[in-house]
This record gives sequence, C-alpha cells and structure tokens, in this order.
Amino acid sequence: MLQQALTHRSHAAGSNNERLEFLGDAIIGMRVNERLFEAFPAASEGALTRLRAWIVSSSNLAAAAIRLRLGDDLRLSRAEEAIGGRRKPRLLANVLEAVTAAIHLDGGYGAASAFLDRHVLAASLDDLQPGQMHDFAYKSALQEWAHAGGHGLPQYRVIASEGPEHGKTFTVEVSLENGVTARGVGSSKKRAEQQAAAAALAALGAGADEPGNS
Repeated sequence: MLQQALTHRSHAAGSNNERLEFLGDAIIGMRVNERLFEAFPAASEGALTRLRAWIVSSSNLAAAAIRLRLGDDLRLSRAEEAIGGRRKPRLLANVLEAVTAAIHLDGGYGAASAFLDRHVLAASLDDLQPGQMHDFAYKSALQEWAHAGGHGLPQYRVIASEGPEHGKTFTVEVSLENGVTARGVGSSKKRAEQQAAAAALAALGAGADEPGNS
C-alpha cells in the first residue's frame, strides 16, 4: 500500500497513487476542520475557512512532504524525474495525501490523524491566529509564486538570533532557485520567516500587500 502511495501515474501502467490521493484529500480536510474547530472556539466560519484553505494548500502540504523527504522515495518515470518531478509542489502535495490515505486504510482514522497532527498541523498551527492571516499569508503566497514559476519551494534558514531567552529576536533568510534572497526579522522564527517572505515578494514585484486580499 505504501508503494502504491509513492507511485506516480507516470511510473508505469497499472496501480498508482491517484485513488489514494482522492481519499487522502478528504481525510486531511476532515482532520484540519476538527483541529481548527477545537483550537479556535471564538473564530467565525469565515476565519476558519481561510485558515483551512491555507493549511490544505498545495504549497503547505508540499512543505510537509519535503520535511518527510517523501520525494526521495517517489516512484517516477525517467521523463518526469528529468523535469524535476521530485521537487514539484503539486506532486509532493499529492503524495502526502496518498500516504495519509494509506495510513488510514492500514491503521484507521486515528493513525492518520496522529500522522497529520505531527507532520502537518503542528507546524501549521504554531503561533497561528485567525486575525493574523494577513501576516501568515506571505509565506504561502511566496510558495504559490515559486510553484507557478517552476522555481521549487523557498528555503528558509535562521542566520542570527539575539537577546535573552525570553525575548529573542530572529533574523531569517529565504532563498529561491532563481537566485532571489531576502531577510526578515521577528520575535519568533515563524514571524521572521513571514517577514522574509514579504520582503521576497516585494523584491519580485509580486506585491507584499496582496496576500491580505486573498
């Protein structure tokens, strides 16, 4: 089942991960809804919908797939591999959905939920509040821009941290495959990443204020 989940349709005729993607998409949506409902009891339906859209976006799921290194084990055709299939955000998001479905079919919804809680939701919900979507959309918008241009996912690294443990300031640098780099500063690593993403969008002419309108 895991082998099927890791098999792209380009690999060979026969069994591939498309049906598992279909099921995994539904399981991820259900678990994200549950966690958002629990985590933000005062949030409106509209705010929860925006948060869900960001968490289940191709770029965010692809980032989780990269952390899990699912692309390393993806079964692709030689042609798909030659054009960078292992780094395509949409393809990586699909394989994460398929693996989620495989876990569900093997171990049940509880096992799939635990997998998602650890590898998708823990990172997505950390420091996230419904009223802060304008800020948190920058990173997602940059990932979508890179995806659309075939530039791979943005890479973030902490280049400095200053101050006492209870009040550190972090400086993060983001880099893209096209050579663009930008830096951001914040009171947490995630906020610094968002500021770096906003700076990168401005450098690219993508409009750093656009995410707030989505």
